[in-house]
Amino acid sequence: MHDNDASPVNPLPPVVWALFLLIFGVEIILSLASRGLIGGAGGVGWRLEALSSYGFSNEWMSFAVERGALGLDTLKRFVTYSFVHGAFTQTLFVGVFLLALGKFVGEVFHPVALLALFILSGIGGALVFWVFGPEQGWLIGGFPSVYGLIGGFTYLMWLRLGALGQTQLMAFRLVGVLLAIQLLFGLLFGGGSDWIADLGGFATGFLFSILLAPGGLSRLLAKMRQR
Repeated sequence: MHDNDASPVNPLPPVVWALFLLIFGVEIILSLASRGLIGGAGGVGWRLEALSSYGFSNEWMSFAVERGALGLDTLKRFVTYSFVHGAFTQTLFVGVFLLALGKFVGEVFHPVALLALFILSGIGGALVFWVFGPEQGWLIGGFPSVYGLIGGFTYLMWLRLGALGQTQLMAFRLVGVLLAIQLLFGLLFGGGSDWIADLGGFATGFLFSILLAPGGLSRLLAKMRQR
């Protein structure tokens, strides 16, 4: 029997809303502080303090590894950098991608798996940035984690195209287009090396989706037995 009161659009998973509200909650506080509306005179410097305290620094990470000082303050940055941004515009784009990709991936993934995918992709993006990025590079913002959701989306599309007998490489169109746009903007307006972390986040998200997707481990074991 058809439910006339049912919403024609599936609601967003609560974990997506939680991540979205956390990211924008931080941004609203920093934006209000930068305008002097909260925090008084010291609030103007809150964003810089947040980026310094919670952003990911390649130089900081290399120094910690060399000294064997991988304490909580260093390790936390693998996660916290995704929740602080340099400007409202960056936060807005991250939020839009989070809602769009989170809805699609969240309709298939368990909420815990979706949260793990977001966090692990951010960690993977930071590690790739540390290894291949500039020695003094700084990483802030949720794009690597969002690219991890794109990796999850790509994996689901890859499975769907395979089931339909179509070319599975078509699943990589979205990330290809986004990276091409980033490259174009970088050439036209100048840009940093954040794309390295984005690509690392995407690869991490795609690979972990093999395990995190429903039936992922059993599907992987079945494929290994076939070989």
